[in-house]
Amino acid sequence: MSTSLASLLALGVGYLLLLFLCAVAVERGWLPTRLVRHPAVYTLALGVYASAWAVYGSIEQASRSGFGYLAYYLGVAGAFLLAPVLLVPIQRMTRTYQLASLADLFAFRFRSRWVGTLITLVSLLAVLPLLALQVQTMGNAIHLLSGAGSPEWLALAFCCLIALFAILFGARHSHLNARHDSLLAAIAFESVVKLGAMLALGAFALYGIFDGPADLQAWLDGPGHPAQAETAHLDPAQWRTLLLLFFAAAFLMPHMFHITFAETLNRRTLLQAGWALPLFLLLMALPVPLILWGAQRLGVDIGNTSAAYLAFTLSSSWWVGALAFIAGLAAASGTMIIISLALSGMILNHLVLVAHPPIAQPDLYRWLRWLRRGLIAAVIFGGWVFYRTVGVHHDLSTLGLASFIGMAQCLPGMLALLYWPGANRKGMVSGLVMGVLVWLAGLWVPLLSQLPPLVILPPGLEVLAGDPDWYVVTLVSLAANILTFILVSLATRTSAGERAAAEACSVDAVIRPMRLPLVAANGEEIKHHLARALGEEVANREVDRALAALKLSPLDGRPYALRRLRDRIQANLSGLMGPSVAQDIVDRFLPYRQDGPDATEDIHFVESRLEAYRSRLTGLARELDGLRRYHRRTLTRLPVGLCAFGEDGELLMWNDALAELSGIEGESVIGAHRDYLPPPWNALLGQILAEPANHLYKQPVTLAKGLRYLSLQKAELHEDQHEPGGNVILVEDHSEMKWLEDELVHAARLASIGQLAAGVAHEIGNPITGISSLAQNLRYDTDDPALLETADQIQQLTDRVSRIVGSLVGFAHGGRHVAGTTFAPVSMAAVTDEALHLIHLARSGEDVHYENRCPPSHEVLGDSQRLQQVMINLIGNARDASDPGGWVIIDAAPRGGWLLVSVTDEGHGIDERVRDHLFEPFTTTKPAGEGTGLGLPLVYSIVAEHGGQIEIESPPAEQATGTRILLWLPLNQEDGETPDEPDSDR
Repeated sequence: MSTSLASLLALGVGYLLLLFLCAVAVERGWLPTRLVRHPAVYTLALGVYASAWAVYGSIEQASRSGFGYLAYYLGVAGAFLLAPVLLVPIQRMTRTYQLASLADLFAFRFRSRWVGTLITLVSLLAVLPLLALQVQTMGNAIHLLSGAGSPEWLALAFCCLIALFAILFGARHSHLNARHDSLLAAIAFESVVKLGAMLALGAFALYGIFDGPADLQAWLDGPGHPAQAETAHLDPAQWRTLLLLFFAAAFLMPHMFHITFAETLNRRTLLQAGWALPLFLLLMALPVPLILWGAQRLGVDIGNTSAAYLAFTLSSSWWVGALAFIAGLAAASGTMIIISLALSGMILNHLVLVAHPPIAQPDLYRWLRWLRRGLIAAVIFGGWVFYRTVGVHHDLSTLGLASFIGMAQCLPGMLALLYWPGANRKGMVSGLVMGVLVWLAGLWVPLLSQLPPLVILPPGLEVLAGDPDWYVVTLVSLAANILTFILVSLATRTSAGERAAAEACSVDAVIRPMRLPLVAANGEEIKHHLARALGEEVANREVDRALAALKLSPLDGRPYALRRLRDRIQANLSGLMGPSVAQDIVDRFLPYRQDGPDATEDIHFVESRLEAYRSRLTGLARELDGLRRYHRRTLTRLPVGLCAFGEDGELLMWNDALAELSGIEGESVIGAHRDYLPPPWNALLGQILAEPANHLYKQPVTLAKGLRYLSLQKAELHEDQHEPGGNVILVEDHSEMKWLEDELVHAARLASIGQLAAGVAHEIGNPITGISSLAQNLRYDTDDPALLETADQIQQLTDRVSRIVGSLVGFAHGGRHVAGTTFAPVSMAAVTDEALHLIHLARSGEDVHYENRCPPSHEVLGDSQRLQQVMINLIGNARDASDPGGWVIIDAAPRGGWLLVSVTDEGHGIDERVRDHLFEPFTTTKPAGEGTGLGLPLVYSIVAEHGGQIEIESPPAEQATGTRILLWLPLNQEDGETPDEPDSDR
């Protein structure tokens, strides 16, 4: 079979253009988002694991070890079947802390930039053979189809096109962990293409070479049986080792880590991929033996160097070769694109930025983008160079196994990262270095030279002397890695930072940050601090991005809010330039204050993380979390206001009842220091925290609802070696109780004064009557003008005393004389007219104007004489408060079931200090000797007898001066219904 080089080039370029159009369709929005972000697209993108090894290497492996080729598929399937306990925890960490690569994850866990650098170097060395494998398959496929003598240059041309595609659709954003929908869709399309091509090749072998399954079975049992019998089978130990290698590759290989964790949609999608990806790989694996058996049926001479490309020998038809070529190109291009993206990010974060920190770059985003683009091209070109210098001398299995064994050296560190909090940096680095050295000596030395593997078998493993080199190197390197890791970790001390990171990374742990204040006071100051490192534009953009994500104000100065903002900024910068560089920048330019009290755990943050994590808790942890939630709900919904402070004065809790009472939502003040709470709460809560006593009783506080009387109870939580201290404060609204007590005191005072008044009136009444009689008789007993004048003065004074006594008697009997009396309809207009007539008689000639606006048609239920007494008192007071020429207006209007009667004057008004006591006996605004202070208390008593209410406005809303007295009296209703309580706002 021979295809012209031009046709082959057109086929390859045409496929890459189709891939480009698929990405453009997604980029331009030609495809619906629901389709682009469907879980099936993500699962197909994970199919990038099926590299050129799946198309060509698996056939080579099947020709050597029979069904041992399935280890490549079963290993990764096992990893994804364990997604809930293996992949989901890794996804949680990468999403929470914005970790875009394996090096980021290791650097975060072991708190060292050099750990990230080491992982990057190991990944680079391990991935180069895999990249060379992809390029080699393209070069060999071109050579087989076209017969070209130098296919490596055509392979280089394809590498350039692949690099261009990766740069266009993978390096458009500065953030390494930005989701690339167009790229994912293109990789998913490639998975469909290679799966379709492989299934088509398998179908051709089954129905084109064989006559169906029956004919295939007959051939296997007959002529094909000797060939199958000659195929070597993997030793069970070697089989298990291969499963382990491919299991580790499922989440350690840079391209698999990138697709699995950096590009994933959500946890549910990852769990769905746990069964969907094994199904995809099963379909990819099915055609492999069919292609092998088809070639054997045709009598193809299978050599060790050409077994990988048996698909090209199935037929002389051009389309069969084209299918095999397109399948290999789709598998190789997808793997190279994702490897270049993932590895370029690791090199940028842990090699370039560590050597040259991005401090005060004029255009940081543009600088990072071009660095990434250059590194993408360098990685792909490096794979081509490795293929030209090393790969051409080795088969696919050798290159592939060298790559997978190298990445497997990170497996002990990954498992410790998840399940061993006691592991430390020194142990991990020592173990990794030991394993990598054995791997390099055992596999890289034979790759680069003709020397045999430099592996020394330790005592007790001499039985491995006759086994394959890859198997011996795998066992020895992993054994040395694990033993060194464990021994060094146990023998050395784990730092506090590593312990904190271990808690964040452990499967069942939730990070517990410390409650420390920042040097910066708010988000605006954070921008100024970060501008020294990132430049003003980048600092503003990153801080604004973090503020928007947390829904915080730039002026929010709560310590808790600033800590959350700092963590979010560090996570975002981690996605931009890696966790090591991000942590260095944040620690340097956004430090914590060290002059405060000792740090304690941030309880509120821990609880918020537990709320997000609780769906994954099981067993006793789930029961304890349920108990925690019950207690939290009890405190939150307690009908009494409750707040809690740490020993440093930071607010930790603000329940619903206190939020309703104060009008302040808890989310807006949680984490604030007590001194920075909105008034009056800062002073009130600060007062009880400073008081030695544990309670404050009925403190007057002005809130949005008006004047309230609050009682506070304090409980101190003393710190011990396990639990932090603080204070819990209960806040109760005792306003109604205070008002009720005042009413009772007022009623008791009125009763006692009434009794006193009755006694005084009784004791004074008789002597005054006698004095008055003597003064009258004196007029008839003498004609002396001086004595007559004295008698008149005595009579006037006794009349005045009589009036005072009459007032006392009226007040003393207020509310009693109408007991059992039936009220009758009374016209307030008539009552007011009679009162005005009496006022004029009592004080004729006074220059004060009166106007009665009460409608005659409105009647109230009451006693006309008592209501007339009320109006006389009110109009008389208005008259006394008015200047000559002033107006006194009496008006009435129905309000629901009530008649609102108002008496308004234009006087000087009432002093605010006196206004609240006007209805108490002997309180008067008149000069001494001109008023007894009993008129308004008597009015209050009479209005209360009628079931009404009285209010005072001084000054009225529409006047600058004056006073208005408002009376609410029940209207006369034919149906006899009792009206609702009067509402002065209606």
